[in-house]
Amino acid sequence: MEKIEFYKMSGTGNDFILIDNRDEKVPDKEMRHIAQRACRRRDSVGADGMIYIINSDKYDFKWRFFNSDGSEAEMCGNGSRCAARFAILNGIAGEHMTFETIAGLVSADVSGRSVKVLMPTPKGLKKDINIPLEEGWEAIGFVNTGVPHVVVHVKEIKNTPVFKQGRVIRYHQMFQPSGTNANFMSLKAKDHIYVRTYERGVENETLACGTGSIASSLIANVRGLVNSPVTVTTSGGEELKVHFEKKGTDFSRVWLEGGTSIIYKGELHEEAL
Repeated sequence: MEKIEFYKMSGTGNDFILIDNRDEKVPDKEMRHIAQRACRRRDSVGADGMIYIINSDKYDFKWRFFNSDGSEAEMCGNGSRCAARFAILNGIAGEHMTFETIAGLVSADVSGRSVKVLMPTPKGLKKDINIPLEEGWEAIGFVNTGVPHVVVHVKEIKNTPVFKQGRVIRYHQMFQPSGTNANFMSLKAKDHIYVRTYERGVENETLACGTGSIASSLIANVRGLVNSPVTVTTSGGEELKVHFEKKGTDFSRVWLEGGTSIIYKGELHEEAL
């Protein structure tokens, strides 16, 4: 196997494997398999997802993003922030960049470890959806922020059974066949919320979810709980900031801002795959 160099990075608790694949050393047909194998924890590198940076004819680069189960996702907010910093570190783009994803174009501003990304315009927002409320749930809404997200407003978030209830929502018949992500949100203070997310493709609660933090912030706004910018405390205890503009009931110019970390650089050995 040809040597595959990678970075392990974290975006507010979401961890990713990033590979500069502009030279096509990983062929398209192998991307899914390598992502699934390398993202295994304990048996390989371990991560929530894998990002391949590839060439773009019009913009700084394209990406292909794979969840840890090998499924390809349209968008990942924290992954896009790590991809932007990776591009700076590897001379792929400047501090202000635009790159292509399945969900649309993403623009990013990088300032050291802090990265702010302009996300695709949200769509399909529903303040309320017809799913029966469980004990402790106050309301449940939906919005697509590049990927689909259900947002459950809960009275008390610490003891919410995110894995159990999130998995039920993720596979609910309303969202088949592709499924949805499930977020549990509570108000911490004015313009500050807590969010815990069960992520589709990871099939578990993650320490953070960028698109879920955006979805929760927008739903909280339409419920009159917060205004832009919104501070989001994630499961891992770190904070993201969500900025947005709103005209009537329509949201635009949605930015996700937060820190990134380089964990290490390495080479994938064939035994890890």
